[in-house]
Amino acid sequence: MTWISKLTTAFGLLLLADACYSAYEHSVLQTHRAASLSSLTTSHSGAASTLPIDITIETIVATFIVCLGMVLGTSKLRPIQWRVWAGKIEREGEAGFLNSTGEVEKDYVGNPFRLLESRPGFIDIRKQRKEFAEWVKHH
Repeated sequence: MTWISKLTTAFGLLLLADACYSAYEHSVLQTHRAASLSSLTTSHSGAASTLPIDITIETIVATFIVCLGMVLGTSKLRPIQWRVWAGKIEREGEAGFLNSTGEVEKDYVGNPFRLLESRPGFIDIRKQRKEFAEWVKHH
């Protein structure tokens, strides 16, 4: 993650923590208020209060900022189709997979078709049988 994405995520988490603390304080204040009102009156009315709009907005904005920071810190997406990704590897090599610091990315594996290109071709069994028969005759 770059420093911009880390800073954005940290700021969003700070706002989210503040919103959570504000919601907690609001709920504690409402319970104390309900307790003091119930001691003054004999009838118990269970009126539930909602969070103030500023706490709700702060929570939504903080969540959006955290998501934005996480998205800014993700690496570049790879193509879904294997042949497109493998074609890029063959055309560009390691130069196509450099990160922002100039190093090759960790998930770079090189040519994915390397094993297919280096395998031996078909074996001629009849030729090998004839060569073995000649070897046995000479030894």
